[in-house]
Amino acid sequence: MITSVKEILNKAKEGHYAVGAFNTANLEVTQAIIKAASEMHSPVIVQITEKTMNYTGGRAIFNLIKNVAEFYYPKIPVGIHLDHGKSLEIIQRVADIGFNSVMYDGSRDKYDDNLSATKKVVDFCKKRNISVQAELGSVPYFGEIGLEDADWDKYMTNPNQAEEFVEMTGTDALAVAIGNAHGFAKERETPDYARLEMINKKLNIPLILHGASDWESGRVEEVIKRGICCFNVDTAIRLAFVNNLANSLKNKGEISFDIRKVLGSAREAVENAVKEKIKLFGSDGKA
Repeated sequence: MITSVKEILNKAKEGHYAVGAFNTANLEVTQAIIKAASEMHSPVIVQITEKTMNYTGGRAIFNLIKNVAEFYYPKIPVGIHLDHGKSLEIIQRVADIGFNSVMYDGSRDKYDDNLSATKKVVDFCKKRNISVQAELGSVPYFGEIGLEDADWDKYMTNPNQAEEFVEMTGTDALAVAIGNAHGFAKERETPDYARLEMINKKLNIPLILHGASDWESGRVEEVIKRGICCFNVDTAIRLAFVNNLANSLKNKGEISFDIRKVLGSAREAVENAVKEKIKLFGSDGKA
């Protein structure tokens, strides 16, 4: 069943567990995410980016997720979310489509510009009952930093700024930077747990972690204890799908000529990856 992302996050915060927000770009990945959540009896967030909307068509991918959730898995809470919206225009576009949750990412802007733009997005969304996730600090991508140690102080979220930012903008959730990094960029050797704990004490909203697809149980448990209630997962999904697909296409048998078998195998690989994440985050059995 389609459920408010805000409700899913607030329940995770209250229950001291985290949910996964998994990126999709096609039918097979969407089916895998929601089926995995159903089998694990877990709430789940399915999210898309602007690039995915341009690839699939915004209404097409939104209604694909909605139909899979409502017709095949009506007992599982499924939230649909825009990941990394970079402008008010894209927020307005998805609002028109029917999204009830968006992320506005002004993290590459100066603090005052990020605050001002986020407030405009929140003001627009509140009138339409759309929840907003913002980002303060910066979770770097490979290219912004490489495989060497970065100057993490300039990327991480300032706890005092976070308190002011949330109060001034009214955002419903906040993505934080504590040494985490997107994709294959090198992360801080140890996440700044003390910083996260301070942010959590100052705020009373769900905290989100991006760039943690490869995090193992120790780190995950530590940040959940300090307020993280949602992990964005994209890279792990892509790797599961593409690696399985590549291996299937190397075979000389029938599977390499039957698109249903090839994509079905990749779908199963994603399903298994999602199940592992759900168990790691502690949301299994929470639906």
